[in-house]
Amino acid sequence: MVYETFSPEETYALGCEIGRTAAPGDVYALTGDLGVGKTVFTKGLAEGLGVAEPVTSPTFTIVQSYDSGRLPFHHFDVYRIEDIDEMEEIGYEDCFYGDGVSLVEWAEVIADLLPENTIRITIEKAPEKGFDYRRITVG
Repeated sequence: MVYETFSPEETYALGCEIGRTAAPGDVYALTGDLGVGKTVFTKGLAEGLGVAEPVTSPTFTIVQSYDSGRLPFHHFDVYRIEDIDEMEEIGYEDCFYGDGVSLVEWAEVIADLLPENTIRITIEKAPEKGFDYRRITVG
C-alpha cells in the first residue's frame, strides 16, 4: 500500500491510523533517509496506540518502552548500532516476540534479526512534489 502525505501533520495522522489497528506482536521496520519524518510517523503510531507520555527518539539508548497505551510500545532507534550483538544485550526478542508493538527506526541495520512477518514501512521524499511531500510505502 502506498500513501502520499503533504505535511508533517498528515504523516503523523497516517502513523496514528496505523497505530489504532496495530495488534499484539506487530513489528514495524521503518526505513528512510535522515529528516524524512520517521520520528513524526512514530509519534503518530504511538498516539494511535494510546501512549500518553511524550515519545522521543531513543538514539542513544536504542530502545524506549511505553506502557501507557492499549498495548506496550517498544520504540527502537538502531542508527548507532555498531554490532548486531548489541540487540541481544538489550533483550530485543522480548519486545519483538512479546504481546506489545515494536517499531524499529533504521531497521535495515538489523535486517537479519527482524521477524518473518515484519511490516515494512519506507518513507521517501520527492522534492519535485514539494518540501513536505512524503511517499510512504507499507507492506
